Amino acid sequence: MNKLLLSVCFLIFLSSYVKAQHIIKGRTIDTASTTLLSGSTVAVLNAKDSTLVKFTRSAENGTFELNGIKNGKFILLVSYPKYADFVDHFTLDSTTQLKDYGKINLTGMAKILADVIVKGNRNAIKIKGDTTEFDPKAYNIEPNSKVEDLIKQFPGIQVDKDGKITAQGKAVQKVLVDGEEFFGDDPTLVTKNLRADMVESVQLYDKASDQASFTGIDDGEKTKTLNVKLKEDKKNGYFGKAQAGYGTDDFYTGQLMFNKFWGKKKFSAYGIFGNTGTVGLGWDDRDKYGGSSGMTMTDDGGMYFSSGGSDDFDSYDGQYNGQGLPVARTGGLHFDSKWNKDKESLNTNYKIGSIRVSGNRNTISQNNLSSGVINNVSDQYNDNDMFRQKLDATYEVKLDSTLTLKVNIDGTLKKSNTYNQYNTSSRNGLDSLLNTTNRTLTNKVDEQMFNANALFTKRFQKKGRTLSLNFNQAISKSNSDGYLNSENSYFETTGRRDSLINQYKVNDITNSAFKSNLAYTEPLSKTLTVIVNYGLSLMNGKSDRKSFNRSGSGNYDILDTEFSNDYELDQIINQGGAIFNYKKGKTIINFGSKFSGVNFKQTDLYNNRTYDRDFVNYMPQASYQYRFSQQKSFRLSYNGNTNQPSLDQIQPIRVNTDPLNISLGNPDLRPSFRSNINANFNSYKVLTNQSIWLNASYSFTANPIVSDVSTDALTGRSTYRSVNINDKMATNFYAYAQTSRKIKGIDLNAGISLSGNGSSSYNYINQDLNNTKNYSYNLGINLNKYVEKKYSFYINSGPTYNVSRASIGSFGNSDGWGWNGYASGNVQLPAKFELSSDAQYEYRGTTQTFNETFSRFLWNASITKKFFKSENLKLMMTVNDILNQNVGFDRTAYNGNITQSSYTTIRRYFLFSVIWDFNKMGGGIKTQK
Repeated sequence: MNKLLLSVCFLIFLSSYVKAQHIIKGRTIDTASTTLLSGSTVAVLNAKDSTLVKFTRSAENGTFELNGIKNGKFILLVSYPKYADFVDHFTLDSTTQLKDYGKINLTGMAKILADVIVKGNRNAIKIKGDTTEFDPKAYNIEPNSKVEDLIKQFPGIQVDKDGKITAQGKAVQKVLVDGEEFFGDDPTLVTKNLRADMVESVQLYDKASDQASFTGIDDGEKTKTLNVKLKEDKKNGYFGKAQAGYGTDDFYTGQLMFNKFWGKKKFSAYGIFGNTGTVGLGWDDRDKYGGSSGMTMTDDGGMYFSSGGSDDFDSYDGQYNGQGLPVARTGGLHFDSKWNKDKESLNTNYKIGSIRVSGNRNTISQNNLSSGVINNVSDQYNDNDMFRQKLDATYEVKLDSTLTLKVNIDGTLKKSNTYNQYNTSSRNGLDSLLNTTNRTLTNKVDEQMFNANALFTKRFQKKGRTLSLNFNQAISKSNSDGYLNSENSYFETTGRRDSLINQYKVNDITNSAFKSNLAYTEPLSKTLTVIVNYGLSLMNGKSDRKSFNRSGSGNYDILDTEFSNDYELDQIINQGGAIFNYKKGKTIINFGSKFSGVNFKQTDLYNNRTYDRDFVNYMPQASYQYRFSQQKSFRLSYNGNTNQPSLDQIQPIRVNTDPLNISLGNPDLRPSFRSNINANFNSYKVLTNQSIWLNASYSFTANPIVSDVSTDALTGRSTYRSVNINDKMATNFYAYAQTSRKIKGIDLNAGISLSGNGSSSYNYINQDLNNTKNYSYNLGINLNKYVEKKYSFYINSGPTYNVSRASIGSFGNSDGWGWNGYASGNVQLPAKFELSSDAQYEYRGTTQTFNETFSRFLWNASITKKFFKSENLKLMMTVNDILNQNVGFDRTAYNGNITQSSYTTIRRYFLFSVIWDFNKMGGGIKTQK
């Protein structure tokens, strides 16, 4: 009886197994000639992750047959050399035993554009020239998840706990939506708020300038960019998020984001406030007349005054990098639209906000000299705040089928207040006191910035012949006033000497720059094109800095002429050049050069002195690109440029805010020349889901401008000036390699990355030439896995080795091992609970210089309860820094100086939050399942 039952069970199992096996067959032919295509590659892939299930080649008569395939959702991929792929999604179940495709028509690549992506292709990654495109359908999307959750799954892309994105080893600076700016300078407003289920594809590329995009010829200006393309059916409706939270130690947060899309219009509004470190402020406009030095140089050789003035009276730029305790309040509006049959478009953003950051910082440094060491200790307290408004708009109109006008304008108003207090002391190697300083600086700054840009582009009847004209006008004003109180004591062999400074300072700085560039492209043959450009720039700057001493009446009304100055700067820059572009088959070559002639005139109005200078900058460039296939490409490029000495190096503005560090000028400085070589290789294998990215760069500077430091071993005072080195070259290198693939069987994505960067630089220390070498090497292994409605995790961890050596002195090096690790994950629990956690580990070992190890483990976790069928209402409890180890810490070594700092930062707290995701698209509520 038992044998009979076993036999029956075996027959039932065998019958069901046979029924579950399916046959797939078909025949491949040429669409145009109806020729049978023998040897065609035929693959069946899992629809979920594109992993290979079965593989064969078509017979001599073009037929193929695949059998033994179980139930499920699959992709059929048929390929043949020089033909477009055939791709089809299909499902096999118990009702279908035979899937017969009949004739499969393949179209020759000669009959279609090389970059066409066949509809229905669901490869996880496509590489099209310089663009890597990710298909969200090949990845996992949870209900109400955001773009950030999606891109974390992409190979070669990392997202840290603050939302900053690194792609293929480089920081992503812009995130676009359908190729358009979305709140401009804060990429996280897109990645943390846009819904992942709305995304059709995500593109990663180096964005060229508008003029280079039009001409198709590289001008060297690149910005690492993500472009989020939305599904057509997700462009009608509204969605958003509201969050409010309060926790221990009075930590709080609040966020509101609303987005409405209808047709070709988008409207968005957001508000963020809190003190948890989420600031929502891109605000990175330091490239627009806002650097930290008194004189900044542009790429074409022009110079302009900036508000910093090489002293501590800097205008606070609103950045928060994890140091100090922040309080942020910010909001913004966005609108973009297209009309008139897409001939006209408008994109505009308004942002308003404030941020305040306060905290302490302790710094211990060692200044290595050939005669001994000087040890410095500094305690600093900062309390800085800023209020800013910014409005920008872009209007584009196609005047006809060949002529386009694009206009960009933006204006910024900023008010900042800074309070900085320093207590410092210096001792020699015998622990004898050399000096002490107690400084307090307060400053208020009002800044206004305006920029306008117009680009005309014209295409002529002859293919490849174009004309583009670009105009740019930039104006900035900065008005500041503040107080300097400094008590300095020097312990010299003759006794103690004290110095007191009590001054009121007023700075008024204005800059105006008009720039133009005319570019003309002419095809010289079917494969060779030349672009010729000419540009004229007119720049003017004024810097009026006054220092007042206090009189007996208590008023600051005595002008200190030694530390006051009034400069005016006029420049005329003519720039021209020619770049040749060769395109044939899979090869693209660019080569050529630009030249700029600068007429420079600075007038010292206080002393009635004029400084004139004429110089020429040389900027050669060349690049080679070979595209092996749609999924593989290689690029090699070279750029060179002349670096002229800045005014701060030739004729520095005298300041007295730090009497222990004095800058001197050197009018005999000569320009240096920097050469930079870049190479990158990208490859993606469809059938194995394997990706490879290789990036490397190397630069060397001839006749480098270096620092010449003279330090008085008796007082600890240092003077700085710049000099050239004729027989030495400063070098820098960077290399990054990453590969990843899916491991079959366990459905695990695994990757490994290697990176290294370093520099070799020179400076003089008390007339002795010092060579500083700083190298860093990193190995990273990353693993990630997603199991729908169960769990997911991501791990990236590996060792580091840092080399830091100075040739001068015999005080040891800072070579040492370290370890960095990051992990995040979540688990779906019963009753719609979700447990999430992330952790970051950092370890730095002992060195000859630092005899103590440093380690910290930053662990955060949250538990969330989801409500309703759509799971769009959440209650969440978050614990930040569970182990309370977030101690602000940093170590650096450069040019014979070794520094270790500790600073105030956000530590452990508990936070309770309510989060509501709302979504109504296409006339009904859509929930991703």
